[in-house]
Amino acid sequence: MTTVPEGFDLADPEVQQDPYPHYDALRDASPVYVPANDSYLVLHHEHVLQVLHDPATFSSRLGSGRSGPPEEVREEVEALVATGLPRPRTLLDNDPPDHSRFRRLVSRSFTPRRMEALRPFVTDLCDELIDAWDDPDSVEFVEEFGVPLPVRVIAHALNIPESRRADFKKWSDANTATIGATVTGEEFLENTRSILEMQQFFVGEFEKRRDDPQDDLFTQLLTAHVGAEDDGSDAEPFEMAELVRIVQQLLVAGYETTTKMLAETLRLIADTPGEWDRIRADPTGTVPSVVEEGLRMSSPNQGLTRIATRDAEVGGVTIPEGSRVVVMYASANRDPAVFGCPHDYDPARERIRDHVAFGHGIHYCVGANLARLEANVALEVLARRVRSYRLLDDNTFEYLPSHVLRGLKRLHIAVTLA
Repeated sequence: MTTVPEGFDLADPEVQQDPYPHYDALRDASPVYVPANDSYLVLHHEHVLQVLHDPATFSSRLGSGRSGPPEEVREEVEALVATGLPRPRTLLDNDPPDHSRFRRLVSRSFTPRRMEALRPFVTDLCDELIDAWDDPDSVEFVEEFGVPLPVRVIAHALNIPESRRADFKKWSDANTATIGATVTGEEFLENTRSILEMQQFFVGEFEKRRDDPQDDLFTQLLTAHVGAEDDGSDAEPFEMAELVRIVQQLLVAGYETTTKMLAETLRLIADTPGEWDRIRADPTGTVPSVVEEGLRMSSPNQGLTRIATRDAEVGGVTIPEGSRVVVMYASANRDPAVFGCPHDYDPARERIRDHVAFGHGIHYCVGANLARLEANVALEVLARRVRSYRLLDDNTFEYLPSHVLRGLKRLHIAVTLA
């Protein structure tokens, strides 16, 4: 293939903190790169689309890039997992035709009309979070806005009792801790216990909806099969393990995307003189493109893994059957062949919606409408409530240690309220 850019390793903490120069070097060297672990990294926008639109050749059944338990706790973890629900393939790690059934039924709960109905709640929540800032001169934006916003929105959509909503962040963190990262044995055990607790809670909520249906996401998923066939008849209902796995994936995906995108976008805006004033002058006209540029540049999901079901060729590179193929969304979103000067923040750029932050093809994020709603409303409310803000000098701009889920650990800002 080609010479590895010196020091490149997806698991290298330095690479994870600033991967984009490495992606640039890899794209320049070859359309597809083979690192030491024999995974094939697909880097160019056109080739990422090729892989995403060929699920027959590039299967999603490999998984989500989670690391396994450390050897010293493997047996204990396996014993714990055996006490919980099985892990059926549903949306993220499935292929047609099985994937098609899940996608078709789950999509009924995430229509633009259903998501738009959440707008008043999201607006009020954003105002509530801003009102709770005790010291506008020192706001930790991730913890005080970026995290609670999507967590409380999905809890609201599920109609979760207020007393249990604090558990949602713990459960989401437990689900993402090993995606593109490694943890200690004790941390792995604690995360496993949290996931089992989450499963038990979700099972209880679904059982409640069987007896007492509500206008919420639990009930919508429980009854998604009703009248779902082309002739108006019922489709096959989801099993309980499938229902729980779907909610688990929705919780994680929604939380991760919105939190990480908003923090990175505020950092980009702060580094662009006059940009916040421009947004405040016309939030309705400017925010949608700002959100798309923020999604492109932040790429909260840096990439996902496929497995080649047969020998294939991508960009002139032969990928043997059985190979791991990493679809590098973040690299594709910085491809100059599509985005011109890709490292510049420019909401007015052409082809702004050609980014793949939500994936593409049959695995395009089912919750994209919800994530866009949250981001658009959040920036509109911030533009209305915040006259100006600046990044504080104590910011280290440290990113979470993962080569899959990339986002700032924290973002300290000083705010002047309008």
